Amino acid sequence: MSSLSGKMAQWALDLQFEDIPEKSIWEAKRFLLDSMGCALAAVNNEDMEAMYRFTEKLGGTPEASVIGREYKTNASNAALMNCLLTRAMDYNDIYWEEDPSHPSDLIGAALAAGEVNGKSGKEVLEAIIVNYELMLRWCHAAHPGVREIGWHHASLVQFVSPVVAGKLYDLDLDQMVAAVGISSSSHFTLGGVVAGHLTNMKNTAAPLASQAGVIAAMIAKENYSGPVEVFEGKEGVFEVIDSVEWRPEWVLKDLGKEFMITKCAYKAFPTEALTHQPISAAMQVCQEQNLAAEDISEVLVETTIRGADILSDPSKFKPKTKETADHSLPYVVAAAVADGNVLPSSFSDEKLKDPRIWDLLGKIKVVADPEIDAMFPGVKRARVTITNNEGQSFTAQVDNAKGSPLNPMSDEEIISKFRANAGAVLSVDQQDKVIDLTWRFDELEEISSYMELLQ
Repeated sequence: MSSLSGKMAQWALDLQFEDIPEKSIWEAKRFLLDSMGCALAAVNNEDMEAMYRFTEKLGGTPEASVIGREYKTNASNAALMNCLLTRAMDYNDIYWEEDPSHPSDLIGAALAAGEVNGKSGKEVLEAIIVNYELMLRWCHAAHPGVREIGWHHASLVQFVSPVVAGKLYDLDLDQMVAAVGISSSSHFTLGGVVAGHLTNMKNTAAPLASQAGVIAAMIAKENYSGPVEVFEGKEGVFEVIDSVEWRPEWVLKDLGKEFMITKCAYKAFPTEALTHQPISAAMQVCQEQNLAAEDISEVLVETTIRGADILSDPSKFKPKTKETADHSLPYVVAAAVADGNVLPSSFSDEKLKDPRIWDLLGKIKVVADPEIDAMFPGVKRARVTITNNEGQSFTAQVDNAKGSPLNPMSDEEIISKFRANAGAVLSVDQQDKVIDLTWRFDELEEISSYMELLQ
């Protein structure tokens, strides 16, 4: 297969567990544990309750577990629900170069496909590695990224999800290329899902693209065909989306030689990625100067053009929903100053009406700094200056958010985050079992026992 989809598929089919460095396997387990914690944190959310009802109404062959519930459904429905749970809190991983991505958005699809097909922990870890290696490379494949010209980065997920699912459905090369063609020609996402006032669709875009890959793999398994040259062919991706410079060589760059999963970051806060540096800087100033919300007269945030535009438009200064608030730079900075941290509870209905936060919102100014923007995405700097009621100003600058490879989270911190997220739905004993089995995931003959712990 000389097409790009053929080369992606061939590499994925050839990859064996023994080919993957031990460090990368361990990172895959860390991302698995982190993602399951994020999913468990969301099971009681109102929007997830709606999707649980929707999933139950769909029915489906009871073959794959649904996280947080005691029923099973078919693989594609389980993939959607479990990927959505992982994404719902905006607390899962982040990689951002030309385009951003949350590769763990696809882990739920790998778990569903792996459970249905009786796959071992090693086989599912192989698929998770395939996900990270391809997703991270696609983030470099367009200059500027497709997100910069109005397409949501979930558009890239549809390129990778059929390869992840196809490996677990034992597709042959022709079938996997067909699956890539089916999925990649049908699930582009508009950037409008994260512009202005945000809705539930903000979290649902990538899970739908993940589900699309499972459906495409299932269709291709029946020898149904799809475009072979979906990227480079006539009216394919590269021809139709022509406002960027496509660099397809990046998708295949050092595949199997350099494992990029260790370059992906974790989130220390359940918020949009570009808010993390401003949050950290604001917290640093308040802690160093012992400032409370009532002591502050002004907060100046200097950030990228994206941060000042998309994350700080007028709707972000008056957020009424969680979806808008966790993508609101002024709101999350105000919450950090008022409460000393930003947690999932920062977006509860009660918190969204907190007078201390709303008072601070009127004191926050966000501006784009050309020098900071010129560094992006290599350096994601933010600078926060807080002025107290006496007119004294204090500044902090943060380049590397907690959880990034240059400011990593330890295993103990990953575990602590998991426990904090899972504590509302799992007992300490249940948490211990999930943690232990995640670290021993490659010992599982079938992953069904692992999924049962999450139901």
